[in-house]
Amino acid sequence: MPVLTRLIPSPVVVDIRPGALDDLACVLADERISHSGRLAVAVSGGSGARLRERLAPSLPGASWYEVGGGTLDDAVRLAGAIKAGHYDAVVGLGGGKIIDCAKFAAARVGLPLVAVPTNLAHDGLCSPVATLDNDAGRGSYGVPNPIAVVIDLDVIHDAPVRFVRSGIGDAISNINAIADWELANRVNGEKIDGLAAAMARQAGEAVLRHPGGVGDNGFLQVLAEALVLTGVAMSISGDSRPASGSCHEINHAFDLLFPKRAASHGEQCGLGAAFAMYLRGAHDEAANMAEVLRRHGLPVLPHEIGFTQDEFVRAVEFAPETRPGRYTILEHLDLKTHQIKDIYADYVKAIGS
Repeated sequence: MPVLTRLIPSPVVVDIRPGALDDLACVLADERISHSGRLAVAVSGGSGARLRERLAPSLPGASWYEVGGGTLDDAVRLAGAIKAGHYDAVVGLGGGKIIDCAKFAAARVGLPLVAVPTNLAHDGLCSPVATLDNDAGRGSYGVPNPIAVVIDLDVIHDAPVRFVRSGIGDAISNINAIADWELANRVNGEKIDGLAAAMARQAGEAVLRHPGGVGDNGFLQVLAEALVLTGVAMSISGDSRPASGSCHEINHAFDLLFPKRAASHGEQCGLGAAFAMYLRGAHDEAANMAEVLRRHGLPVLPHEIGFTQDEFVRAVEFAPETRPGRYTILEHLDLKTHQIKDIYADYVKAIGS
């Protein structure tokens, strides 16, 4: 009997633990990644540059490239710089902007990418998307998944705690994103990839239900694994659907309407997810999500990130325009300003101010 399977794009190495950086050279020596030891390592001027001093002696064949920021121009310059180097792979060492620049550059020159994030701010560390600032604002560019992901929990501990909180909000928002995907399936017949949905949902649920906190290795392990699994889920589905629904539309609306005041990606997504769950009538789930977000120090009301009620209502009303063609609870309800205000008032009463 024939066995029918499908190939799943995923890293060949995922190493998440305290002290993982000590074995980075061994991971990179894997012949599936680098047979010659010639590596282009992209680093930030902050956390990545500090780690360069520690790692350089164990990577004698590496060339180091400092990346100035997270723009498309930065990524193109990086690609141009490494193009003539005859490297086996590109390593992105730093925060999300550096990882995204390295992803784009590696894809542009046809090399595999090893992601070595120094914080857990969002699920982009293993996703098939590079988000880069450009002349029009911000764009998302399709790229291959990293061939390897190495996350040292000791390094994560040293990063500002706001990055961990942001990652929590991004991971938990998966639950709302899957609910939106299922709604689109029921109403419009949009096809759901069951494996991608299961991975993203369980990643979000694992973070939501874990009793630990931002300083616990056990919790950080679960959060890091959840962000990696979410990235793989997006690769399986071929788009961001498993991790991006009405919550992310609200996040994008904040970014576009208030670009100089926007909070972190995960803070806005977590807030958006709790409110969107309430919108869909899942009031108990919304209250539980808000309780967990609060426990980890994340906002659940707009004034907690510097926005007024009217500004939040404006963002929710504008949100569907940020992702044309995506069907979520916001498009389904098609709420007017006064309706959003009324539901928001009920939401505040339900979760407590």
